[in-house]
Amino acid sequence: MPVLSQLFEHNKAWADKITKEQPDFFDKLSQQQSPEYLWIGCSDSRVPANELLGMMPGEIFVHRNIANQVIHTDLNCLSVIQYAVEMLKVKHIIVCGHYGCGGVAASLDDNQHGLIDNWLRHISDVHRFHKDELAKLSGDELTDRLCELNVVEQVANVANTTTLINAWQSGQELSIHGFVYNLKDGILKDLGVSIKGPQA
Repeated sequence: MPVLSQLFEHNKAWADKITKEQPDFFDKLSQQQSPEYLWIGCSDSRVPANELLGMMPGEIFVHRNIANQVIHTDLNCLSVIQYAVEMLKVKHIIVCGHYGCGGVAASLDDNQHGLIDNWLRHISDVHRFHKDELAKLSGDELTDRLCELNVVEQVANVANTTTLINAWQSGQELSIHGFVYNLKDGILKDLGVSIKGPQA
């Protein structure tokens, strides 16, 4: 098991480095978590929330799934949102997609991919909602634009959860934001679709 041994060695080196820089870091971290942010992102291994935001453990609460979906029957995602909002009292929820998303690309082809096709159906719906705009695009332009539109749709889905509706009705300060991450340069793009309260 040399690969697994390497993981433990890397973990030890990482923990030693942090301890040298901040001797009380792990003691404080073990006492509580109080992040201001919930990140809903893609499972893609190239999009690590903490690292790309320059944040340490404990600073961001994370949920990831294929193509950063917020689906109203997904109890896993809904439970994460509820815990983040009601227990952790996060102030910001970030839905972050990324250009070059394999899930988004797979939703555009006619091939069968197995069980995941059921999950990707939601992205196909986003494509249908914007078919006139997307019909003018092809290749990477089409995929990248669908990545953006998918994030916009998921931001709206977060805003329409009972957790968010109840939080806003009770006066809790909470915003939802939509970002896209560029794998080619490591830069986040704000899609300008932030929501700060109940939608009319």
